Amino acid sequence: MSKPLATCIGLLVALFFSWPVWANAPLQAGDMAPDFLLADGEGRMRQTSEWRSRWLVLYFYPRDDTPGCTAEAKAFNASLPELAAFKAEVVGVSVDDVASHRAFANSLGLKFPLLADTDGKVSRRYGALNDFAVMKFAKRHTFLIDPDGRIAKVYRDVQPAQHAAEIIADLKRLRAQ
Repeated sequence: MSKPLATCIGLLVALFFSWPVWANAPLQAGDMAPDFLLADGEGRMRQTSEWRSRWLVLYFYPRDDTPGCTAEAKAFNASLPELAAFKAEVVGVSVDDVASHRAFANSLGLKFPLLADTDGKVSRRYGALNDFAVMKFAKRHTFLIDPDGRIAKVYRDVQPAQHAAEIIADLKRLRAQ
């Protein structure tokens, strides 16, 4: 092997093994929630700071109008009064577009915003993106964000119909601490 080739391979190996572990570390409780600016189903731009001073249930879901996503959205919608008692608001995010979100929200009578992350950048920042080159969709992950903008809890194994109740139980526990 020539010396320039060996040097090049050595540099590549060193770069690979010195790549920071934190560069791809998943978000966890205690981390600051990444900021976002996304359009809702009405085309209005919404940003993270709107929910400061309140609890935020930021849930990522695969697709509008699918069985699991519909069950999860309905459960959150039905739980809004109880969540409001904890000063918590719900926001859904998927890679579907604004028109799809509008139709989905209207068909279910949703009283919370659905945000269009059509390029998947926000979902990726939250570690909630399945990207298969020709197709991408959000993973069913939820981030419970405290009033200061810190992640209080991460949910990566979500049962859509029971998830709202799980969030409420955790809010009760966190409030008691």
